[in-house]
Amino acid sequence: MAIAKPLNRHAITSWRDYLELTKPKVVALLVLTAWVGMMLAAPGLPDLAMMLLATLGIGLLSAAAATLNHVVDQKIDAKMARTHSRPVAKGRISSSQAIAFALVLASSGFAMLYLGVNALTAWLTLLSLFGYAVVYTMFLKRATPQNIVIGGLAGAMPPLLGWTAVTGELHGYALLLVMIIFTWTPPHFWALAIHRRDDYAKVNMPMLPVTHGIEFTKSAILLYTIMLFIVCLLPYVVGMTGLIYLVGACLLNLRFMQHAWRLKFADTAGQAMAMFRFSIVHLMVLFLVLLLDHYLKIAPIYGQ
Repeated sequence: MAIAKPLNRHAITSWRDYLELTKPKVVALLVLTAWVGMMLAAPGLPDLAMMLLATLGIGLLSAAAATLNHVVDQKIDAKMARTHSRPVAKGRISSSQAIAFALVLASSGFAMLYLGVNALTAWLTLLSLFGYAVVYTMFLKRATPQNIVIGGLAGAMPPLLGWTAVTGELHGYALLLVMIIFTWTPPHFWALAIHRRDDYAKVNMPMLPVTHGIEFTKSAILLYTIMLFIVCLLPYVVGMTGLIYLVGACLLNLRFMQHAWRLKFADTAGQAMAMFRFSIVHLMVLFLVLLLDHYLKIAPIYGQ
C-alpha cells in the first residue's frame, strides 16, 4: 500500500495553494469553450440561471480533475523545474487534503449539473474528469508518446458539455467543436514538451520529444497545424458558421502554421514557447470569433 507523503510542517498552507491546485488558467480556458458551446446551442440567449449553474458545475469538476492531477503527479512534479514548487509536490498540502478538496469540488459540481442543468451534462462532465485524472494522468501519460493525442479528448469535451447543458442532447455541431480542440491539443502541448524536453527525460516520461526526438516532434507539430486548419474549416463547410468565422479561422490558423514552420525550419531560442503561448491565444480568439459570428448571423432575428 502506498504511504501518503507527510505534510511539511514548516510549510504554510494558504488559500493560494488551494487555488493553485485547481490550475485556474487552464480551467478558465476550458470554461470559456464550454460557455461558447452554450451560446452557440441557442438561437438567442440561453437561460442565465441555467448558464450560471452549468458554468460553475463544469468549472468545479474541471478544477477537481486538476487537483487530482497534482496528487497523482506529485513525485514527478517534485523533480521537474516547471512544477517542483506545486503545493502537493512541495508538501504545503498533503495528498489526503488535496483528495478531500477534489471530492468536495467534484461532488458540488456534479450536484449543480445533475439537479440544476440535466443528467446528460452531469455524467458527461464526470466522465471527462475520469478521462483526465485517471485514464490520461495515471495510465496514458506514463505508457505512450501518444498520451496527449488520446488523452486530449477529455480536455476537448467542454464545448459539448456546454451544448448539452442548453439542449439536453448531443449534436454534430458540438462534436465539430470537440474536434477542433482535439486537433489543437497535440501541437499546443508538444511545443511546451520541446521546451521542457530535458525535464520529461529526467523523470522518464514518454513524451514525444523524449521518445522520438525533437526534430520528429517538430514535423508532427507542423502536420497537426495543417490538419487543424482543415478541421477549423468544417464549421463553415457544413453551414454552422458564416464568413466572419471563416476569415477569422483562416487568419488564426495561418499564423499558427507560421509558428510551426519557423519551429521546424528556422528555429531560434524561445520559438517553442512562443508557439505554445500563441496556441492559447489562438484557441481563445477562435472561440470568441465563433461567438461573434453566431450573434451577427442571427442579429436579424432580434430586429423582427
